[in-house]
Amino acid sequence: MATRTTALLSVGFLLVLTRGALTDRDGAAVPMRLSVENGLSNMTPESYYASVVEGGVLLGALRRLQEMQRGFEFTVTEDPDFGLLIESVNGVAGNKQAQTYWEILSETSGVHSRLDVGVGCYRPKADEHIILRFSTWKPKE
Repeated sequence: MATRTTALLSVGFLLVLTRGALTDRDGAAVPMRLSVENGLSNMTPESYYASVVEGGVLLGALRRLQEMQRGFEFTVTEDPDFGLLIESVNGVAGNKQAQTYWEILSETSGVHSRLDVGVGCYRPKADEHIILRFSTWKPKE
C-alpha cells in the first residue's frame, strides 16, 4: 500500500511540475501576413497582420485575428475525410452547387503554392504570407 501511495504521489508531483509547461501559451509569437482575395469579384484584397505561438497552427492565428481585428471573421466546418475546412471569410461562404471554396495559399518570393494540409494542421513560418482566396473548382469528368 505504501509503494502504491508513493507512486501516486510521484505521478501527482510530476503533473504539478509539468502543468505549466504543457499549458503555457506565452511562447514566442510567430508573425505572419494574411491576405483575403475574392478571385470571383472585383473586391480589393484585404490585408491583415496576425501571429501564432511558435509551433501553433493557422487556425489559432485566424482565431486570434478574429478576436483582435474588427472586420475579420471566418467560420470552419469539419469534413470527416479532410478535417477542418474554411467555410466562410468576411461573410462570403463557399457553396457546393456553385463549386466555390476558400483556397489556402502560401506566397514566397512571388510564388504561390497551395498548402498540402488544412487550417487545423498547417504551422505558419515567421513572416509568411498566407492567402485565403475565394475560388471555384472544376467538376471531375
